[in-house]
Amino acid sequence: MNKPAKVIIPLVIFVSCWGIYRYLISGEEEAGRGRRPVDPVEVDGSRLRRGDYGVVIRSQGTVRPRTEGTLIPEVSGRIVAVSDNFRDGGFFEQGDVLVTIDPVDYKTAVVVAEASLAQARVLLAEEGARADQAARDWGKLGSGDAPSELVLRRPQLAQALAGVASEEARLEEARRDLERTRITAPYAGRVLAQNVDFGQYVTPGTVLALIYAVDYAEIRLPLSDRQIAHLDLPELYRGDTSYASHGPGVVIKVIFGAREFRWDGRIVRAEGAIDTQSRQLFVVAKVDDPYGRSQSERPPLKVGQFVEAEIEGRVLKDVFVIPRMALRENQYVLIIDKENKLDRRLVEVLWSDGDELVVRDNLTVGEILCVSAIQFAIQGMAVAPTIDGVPPIRKERGSGRGGPPGGGGVAGGRKASSASVADASKRPGEMPRRGGATTDTPESSGGTNTIPERRSPAGVVVPAD
Repeated sequence: MNKPAKVIIPLVIFVSCWGIYRYLISGEEEAGRGRRPVDPVEVDGSRLRRGDYGVVIRSQGTVRPRTEGTLIPEVSGRIVAVSDNFRDGGFFEQGDVLVTIDPVDYKTAVVVAEASLAQARVLLAEEGARADQAARDWGKLGSGDAPSELVLRRPQLAQALAGVASEEARLEEARRDLERTRITAPYAGRVLAQNVDFGQYVTPGTVLALIYAVDYAEIRLPLSDRQIAHLDLPELYRGDTSYASHGPGVVIKVIFGAREFRWDGRIVRAEGAIDTQSRQLFVVAKVDDPYGRSQSERPPLKVGQFVEAEIEGRVLKDVFVIPRMALRENQYVLIIDKENKLDRRLVEVLWSDGDELVVRDNLTVGEILCVSAIQFAIQGMAVAPTIDGVPPIRKERGSGRGGPPGGGGVAGGRKASSASVADASKRPGEMPRRGGATTDTPESSGGTNTIPERRSPAGVVVPAD
């Protein structure tokens, strides 16, 4: 190899490598300048409106009777009769005879007491006659001085009177014991547990049954300080004789199987102390006639049954009601401004319940609230809102540097397809930038034309001569 060739060949290789390096750099710069802008995020929005909101406070409790007690006999004896309603779950009315104890011995005691009373009355009559005779005798034979009590037999007369009173009381006791052999219901109620039956011998103090009243039921409901702040509770102050009769209304809900049943009630009183463990105040709800038959054929309330309660709270005036999911980090919401950009807005929650929040300040009627769960919400982030079910107006982008006509994304957040993204890296009629591949120009109508190309230092493709 001659000497000029040894110099030219390395120079050609160096120039070629430099050209390839410049080609790669120019391709990266142009690819960066042709990147598509990020499409707005599609979100759902709701137009804010003011209104009144009735607070509903939810609690849970257990049904308990208004009055619960034990049925105990006051006399002893063998049970000789039991009412058909004297069974577990049986209903009875006030005055119904539930259990009868053998009354024979008590009838005998009444007869004996009546005889003793008759004898005492005879003795009283005799002593009265003797006292009258003694007074007459003293008037005939006396020296004119006042007679003593003993002369007039007044102590004996008082003793006879006391004997009559004692026998009358004994007769009354015997009759009362005879009446107590018939154990009657003290109020309209229901048998919770039956402990004795026919033929069993009972004594005073034996628990015959557990019973409870059925005129109305009570439910003890716990409330927190936050809930109490939205209630008008009936309070009892010193000097008051009874609670106010107009407490807040309450709806008691019970689920039997797959059906839900409701009872209307009212809060009648609040207890006098805060629970030291839960720091809650218990209020008592009253439900009238919980065991009566209704038109809806709902089952009666059972003592000890767990129920849910919805208490009528105060009405919040002129507030905004927003979905709970719209509150972010428990302190702010996202407002969509007129330019369809997100604006963080701090709010103070007045009340929250289930899926709703109640807010009053720092919002304006007519503003658009973002109700979509955006993972990363940035201040000023562009969005495409669907407001109250109305989708945004979608405008197609014009042709130009961003891609061929109709090939790129659209305004309003519509995401571009993979083909559109690929087409966006080319200009109309432009050849691929890498690899020297061929493409069809817009003017070609048949086969493929191979067109050589060369690249200027600025990176612009110029057709070869």
